[in-house]
Amino acid sequence: MKLWQRIVYGTGDWSLSSFNTFRQIFYAAFLTDVVGLEPRLASMAALVGVAWDAVNDPLIGVVSDRVRTGWGRRRPFLVLFAIPFGLSFVGLWWAPPWQSDAALLLHVALTYLITDTIQTLVSVPFYALTPELARDYDERTSLTAWRMFFNLAASLTVAVAGPVIVDTATASGATPTVAYLYAGGLFGLLGAIPPLLIAASLRERPDAVPEESPPLMEVLRGALGSRSFRWLTALTLLNFTTFDMVGLMIPYYVTAWVAQGRDASYALFGLTLPLESAMLGSLIVVSVVCLPLWNLFAQRIGKRTAYLVAAVVWASAHLMMGLLPRGELGLAVALAAFTGIGVSAAHVLPDAMLPDVVDEDELATGRRNEGVYYGARNLFRKASGALAVFVALQTLGWCGYTRPEGEGWVQPDAALLAIRFLTGPAGALLVLGAGFAAWRYPMTRARHQAIREQLAARAAGAPPISPPSALP
Repeated sequence: MKLWQRIVYGTGDWSLSSFNTFRQIFYAAFLTDVVGLEPRLASMAALVGVAWDAVNDPLIGVVSDRVRTGWGRRRPFLVLFAIPFGLSFVGLWWAPPWQSDAALLLHVALTYLITDTIQTLVSVPFYALTPELARDYDERTSLTAWRMFFNLAASLTVAVAGPVIVDTATASGATPTVAYLYAGGLFGLLGAIPPLLIAASLRERPDAVPEESPPLMEVLRGALGSRSFRWLTALTLLNFTTFDMVGLMIPYYVTAWVAQGRDASYALFGLTLPLESAMLGSLIVVSVVCLPLWNLFAQRIGKRTAYLVAAVVWASAHLMMGLLPRGELGLAVALAAFTGIGVSAAHVLPDAMLPDVVDEDELATGRRNEGVYYGARNLFRKASGALAVFVALQTLGWCGYTRPEGEGWVQPDAALLAIRFLTGPAGALLVLGAGFAAWRYPMTRARHQAIREQLAARAAGAPPISPPSALP
């Protein structure tokens, strides 16, 4: 791929990351502190989302595999659903004025389902383009690194600008609901542009389109029968559950523990920012800086080994966050920056592994089923976020978390302990679990090279050199 093609494709992650980051970091606090739902009740919306994801992600993956148009299999989805994708994001941040908890819960669940469905109609076809555009082991890492550059750039913009927009609008007299709508409208508008740009600029590989598509259950059975896919699935779930849980807990951790219930600011890069923005900003800046380093590291020692190294660094950072004393603003920002080293690898390496598993499936079945694999990947990615929301909010609710009421409000000791545990030791345990899954993941550079050689021989009409189970 040419450099400009990698950059254009990478911009797609701006859309998805701005959507996911704003929802991941701020949605739980929005539901409890603005909408006014009790934490345990708010977590129920996440369960509804998981149930629907179990259907719509693989289904849309299969549909995109079977689409046949002059624009290819994936690009029509980007054209048709880019604008609805941006509009649905705005609707997610409207807090209705109803007083009934049941009515609020129903509204949140329906809004979540609508936005999630439209997001899937964009994200699954977008991700499924990766193995079609890049076929080489290292080129896929490079392409994914460009995606993650825009992913982290969007995360940085949202994490820093989101609280600033909300605080500025509130200080100007807007209600919190209107303030969140301002932020949602801005990021929704910007997020609708990249899918249209990708559809207009890139072309799918003609040889990636199979002559026929098998039944969905047959493909899913084949995917789950792959040892590589099973361990990569475990890695992905644990990896992103960590990221989602800690991201969700950051607003609670910053305000209730580090800042002791007060509005706190910190000077970062010459700007005086809300402490929350300063921590997330330093984390994401370090993540962006480390992206080319992890790309190079993966080329030297392989993706699996590089992830193992990152898991040790990442888990250490979470343990230290759990031990951070109250009121240590500067140390909190420094620890957030240190966490960015592991977060960078967590973004790029799992996504760079999945196209190699798709190649292994093609060798075993003779078909390319990117849509199904990326639909399943999308399901696991969103399930991790929903699981994080459910566990974290249920824990806060049972530990007596209270809605903020003015400057210097104090949470119960049990709630503070839960916030520290979920941000620190729980995150470290999840990361170490992901590291174990990476250790068991069997796809090495040598194995993938053997797969590519056999696929090339098959395309040339030669018989298979050996069955997939006999590969190194």
